[in-house]
Order: sequence, then C-alpha cells, then structure tokens
Amino acid sequence: MQARDFAASLVAGGCAGMCVDLTLFPLDTIKTRLQSPQGFYRAGGFGGVYAGVPSAAVGSFPNAAAFFVTYEGTKSLLAGCLSGRMAPVTHMLAASLGEIVACLIRVPTEVVKQRTQASPVLHTHHVLMATLREEGFRGLYRGFGSTVLREIPFSLVQFPLWEYLKVRLVCFFLSQDTQVKGQFVCVCVCVCVCVCV
Repeated sequence: MQARDFAASLVAGGCAGMCVDLTLFPLDTIKTRLQSPQGFYRAGGFGGVYAGVPSAAVGSFPNAAAFFVTYEGTKSLLAGCLSGRMAPVTHMLAASLGEIVACLIRVPTEVVKQRTQASPVLHTHHVLMATLREEGFRGLYRGFGSTVLREIPFSLVQFPLWEYLKVRLVCFFLSQDTQVKGQFVCVCVCVCVCVCV
C-alpha cells in the first residue's frame, strides 16, 4: 500500500465514519434506551439524546480509519496471492481483519457510550472513570468477542459485494452496451430487494 493510498484510506474512512456516527447518534441513543433493562423512560426516554456523544466523537474517526487502513492494506498484501476468481476471498479476509482491528477501538467507546446513554445524568468522563475503577481496563472490552462476531458476517457479505458493484459501476458508465447497463440495473435491483428483505 502506497503512502498516498494509506492517507486516503485514513482520512476518507475516518471522516465517513465520524459523519455517520454523529448523524445517527440520536437514533442509537433511543435504541440503547429501548434495550435498557431499566426501561425506556427510566433510561432517559427522549430527553438528552446526545448523552454519550463525546465518547462516540472521540472513537469514531480512529475506529473507521483503522478499519479502512487495515482493509485496504490487507487487500493490497493479498492481491498478489489471491487474484481473479479468488478476489472475493481477499475482500472477505481484508474486511474481517479490518473489523477485528476496528473493534479494538470501537468496543471501549461503545461501552462508555451505551452506559452514558442509559444513564444520561452521568457525564461520559464519570462513566469512563467508574468503569475503570469498578471493572478495570478489561471492563472497557466487555462484549468484544460478541461485537466481533456480530460485525464480521456483515463484512463478509458487504465488502465483496461492494467491490463487485464498484467494478460493475465503472463498466456501466464506460460502456455504451445496453446489455451491460441492463445487467447492472438488475444487480442493483437484486441488492435493494435483499436489503429490504
């Protein structure tokens, strides 16, 4: 992986992840409170939907950047070994490794964020300190294994499909062949149907 590609993956991945996380944060807070054992309204209801946002803001950029740098780096390392028909395997391996590396950053920020969302009267800093005091450093990685096991299956499907569609999209725009355009539209419709189902 060249330095330019590394920098592009780092910045683009980090910025994209931060934008998504901060934009969807209120929905994430509501979901967390709906799942809270104390009940939605006792966990804060619709009030303070930005409780825990400092944790998300601090972890979001490095989490996404770590994923994309690892994904692109692994993909370029494996490109010589697994090519052609094995390209989807390269993308699966790269995405899986990217998820594992990203979870090293994501899980501690998620633990603090979710605990703050479920107890909006506490500040992020207080939740972090209480977690470290009561559970130690390991408390920040509570749920690491289950998070990795949740993320990898999505990446196993998403990234080979993304890479395939990226190539097909280039073919679509560069080709004047209506058959290629028709195939691309069919693939997009199939993907949309799969997502909706």
